[in-house]
Order: sequence, then structure tokens, then C-alpha cells
Amino acid sequence: MNPLSATSWLSSLGTAGVFLALFAETGLLIGFFLPGDSLLFTAGLFCTTSATATVHLSLPAVLVASVAGALLGAQTGFFLGRRGGRALLAKSRNPHLHRGMARAEELFGRYGHAKAIVLARFVPVVRTVLNPLAGILEVPARTFALWQVLGGVLWSVGVTIAGYVLGSSIPGIDQYLLPIVALVVVVSLIPLALELRRSRKQRTGDRA
Repeated sequence: MNPLSATSWLSSLGTAGVFLALFAETGLLIGFFLPGDSLLFTAGLFCTTSATATVHLSLPAVLVASVAGALLGAQTGFFLGRRGGRALLAKSRNPHLHRGMARAEELFGRYGHAKAIVLARFVPVVRTVLNPLAGILEVPARTFALWQVLGGVLWSVGVTIAGYVLGSSIPGIDQYLLPIVALVVVVSLIPLALELRRSRKQRTGDRA
């Protein structure tokens, strides 16, 4: 199985793959590279295929698995952050994780706990790092739980339904799955690219 491929997760593990991938991406630092957005969108598409297709999923089951994986993963990340502290993040030398940590800290400083926790769900890598960081920064447990549930449901259900609606609207769209998933990946990276560009401009302005 190719862990970078949404289709591979779904064809190998089905609905269980949705839960496992989202749990790992949102709860474990080693899961930062997993295809969260494209996995949800593709799962939504596969809910519209015929029962005889290579991969056919049940929409209610996918929604339950995606919400459960996203919410339980985030709470696990928060708990690990509380217990492990910054040493948890310091052990990794991956530059993507450290950039994600810097961005997550910036989100907290700029938007406060509530908005940062919700917005992070829609930014790859940041949604992996922000949960343990919230534990490290001692965000109140009730505050984190409330807003991570809201953000997790919006993200997991919203992206899955988007894939389902598109698949229902265009018959045979699963034949063009590869370019569609590539487009979803590109779109999901736009917020991260814009923020990196903004941060770079800000650092340049500060040096000037």
C-alpha cells in the first residue's frame, strides 16, 4: 500500500482506511504527510460509484469514520502535547513540521485559541502540529475540545460531501480520479502557500 495515495488507502482498507489515515494525520506527528484532504474527497467520490465498482463505499459509514478519526486524532495529539511538551516536536528534524509549528504558533497569536483551532483543520501539516502545540501551550481542555470538534466536523464532513456531490453530479467522474485528486491536493496547499508568502514578506519588511 502506498501511504501517500488516497486511492491506495481506500482500495486496501476501505472505510477503516479513512479512520486510520485521519487519526494518524491529526494525532501523530509521523502522519503529517498523509493525504487528508484528497482522502476525504476521494472517499466522497467512491460513495457514488456502483456497487460493482472496484471501490464502493457507504456515505454514512465514511462520514462516521472521518469524523471519528479527525476528532479522536486531535484529542490524542492534544494529550501527547500535554504529556510530552516541546520535546515531542524537538525530536523531529523535518523542516515541514518545524514550519508547521511556527505557523501554528502564529495562528494562536493572531487569531486566538478558537479561530486558530478551527482554521488549522484546513491547512495541511498545520493541522498535524497544532493539536500537540495546543497541549504544550496549555490551552484549556474544554476550549480545545469544543473548537476542535467544530473544526473537525466542518472539515471532515465538508470535504467528503464535496466529493460526493461532485460524483453524484457528473456520471463516470471516477474515470478521471487522478487529475481530480491532483487538483484537490493543489487547492488544499493554497492556504499554506499564501501564508508562507505572507510570512516571508513580513520577515523581509522587518529586516528592512
